[in-house]
Amino acid sequence: MNDIEARVEASLVATDLAYELIACDPELADTAAFCAHYGYPLERSANTIMVASRKPEGRYAVCVVLATHRLDVNKRVRRLLGVQKLSFAPPEITAEVTGMLIGGVTPLALPDGLPLWIDTAVMANEWVILGGGSRSMKVKVDPQVLTRMPGAEVIEGLGFVPTGS
Repeated sequence: MNDIEARVEASLVATDLAYELIACDPELADTAAFCAHYGYPLERSANTIMVASRKPEGRYAVCVVLATHRLDVNKRVRRLLGVQKLSFAPPEITAEVTGMLIGGVTPLALPDGLPLWIDTAVMANEWVILGGGSRSMKVKVDPQVLTRMPGAEVIEGLGFVPTGS
């Protein structure tokens, strides 16, 4: 277990809620590939997405939405962050700010002061699959774990079901 995975597990232990660590092939860490290979439903998987402001630069937030939903970056998230322009953070910025690679980013063990916004649809599940901090690990948890993370806030309408889905 590497340092980030150890920090993730420590944050899980601190919640006093049940969790399961799931080892995964790093080549299968992206949500769709993981679910297809390991047999987990997409509607029970949550993507953790970091956003970065472009105007002004240097403001970040981490958002959690179901894999079957899309993050409302241009409206809802932009307003929440209070910026004029916002986009998905590039992989190198995500790694620099969180210490995690795309495909393994988790809302657990985030740096202090980083806003964590969770879509209400995530909370409606008995359990969800999250990244585990690295591309080699996933976590199966009660979504209530998320509300126990520093800076966490459950947001209505953070994500939406794409039309045609």
